[in-house]
Amino acid sequence: MTSPKVLVTGGAGYVGSHTCKALAAAGFLPISLDNLTRGHRHAVRWGPLEQGDVRDGDFLKAVLAAHRPAAVLHFAALAYPAESVTRPDLYFDNNVVGTLTLLQALHAAGISRMIASSSCAVYGAAPTLPVSEDTPCLPITAYGASKLMMEQMQAEFSRAFGLRRFALRYFNAAGADPSGELGEDHDPELHLIPNALRVACGLRPHLDVHGEDYPTPDGTCIRDYLHVSDLADAHVAAMKALLDGSPGGVLNLGTGTGHSVRQVAAIVSTITGRPVPLRVGPRRPGDPPALVADATRAARIGIAYPRSDMPTMIATAWAWMTRRQD
Repeated sequence: MTSPKVLVTGGAGYVGSHTCKALAAAGFLPISLDNLTRGHRHAVRWGPLEQGDVRDGDFLKAVLAAHRPAAVLHFAALAYPAESVTRPDLYFDNNVVGTLTLLQALHAAGISRMIASSSCAVYGAAPTLPVSEDTPCLPITAYGASKLMMEQMQAEFSRAFGLRRFALRYFNAAGADPSGELGEDHDPELHLIPNALRVACGLRPHLDVHGEDYPTPDGTCIRDYLHVSDLADAHVAAMKALLDGSPGGVLNLGTGTGHSVRQVAAIVSTITGRPVPLRVGPRRPGDPPALVADATRAARIGIAYPRSDMPTMIATAWAWMTRRQD
């Protein structure tokens, strides 16, 4: 029996590639669609790669006709909040136009199941913690605004055309595939944990801390982190729910536990046995003081995070990084 096909836009990226591995383990054949501007061909290992842009409607039409996927997982997006402050044009073009083009292609092809990668950035500087799905969405960056627009388009296609969809608002992906096949590989790398690990292994002299005057216990930003493999499994669980008839909805993905920048740096030092010197600078545009999830709704469809304690996330990322160094 042939495996059911699932189209994964952005399948050569960090979260997309880990999700392709999880899909294959669950008995699906992932079809990666990626333009490879920020993804990596070597990360596409569990199914074919269709190289092209999600904004190209004719390309999407051909891919959907060739593979007839049972569902689509949509990761293709630019995802640097600070960059989006200075280049909102890029983010609205790639993230908003790309999603609309995909939705139009799915409707034309009669494909009615879609999971979209959204973000806690839709909430902006949330007034209370933890953040539930009912918290008002007031994004403070073009990135967050683009993700909220994506959700709104999904919702309208659901009302008008019967699209069954999930929008998964996840907080901060971290860690690496525990078997060492995949990891985080961005250029530039702006995420906290890989940059702290680069300091630990001598590739950087210090870890830049963007502000220490936030209203948090140690003055640095607090975030909710979850292991990228747990995040991948969450996408598979949401897709299975759609295939079983769920109408979908909006879900937060997070652990409900926050860590500050200083706390993460200290745990990196403990795990690696090496110092992580800090260099404090000004705040970075688009950084809210704290974001921690209320993920109660996601737990109702069986989503859990067994690898998402901070030492495990750091240890798997460290193992992957040092293996690459070797």
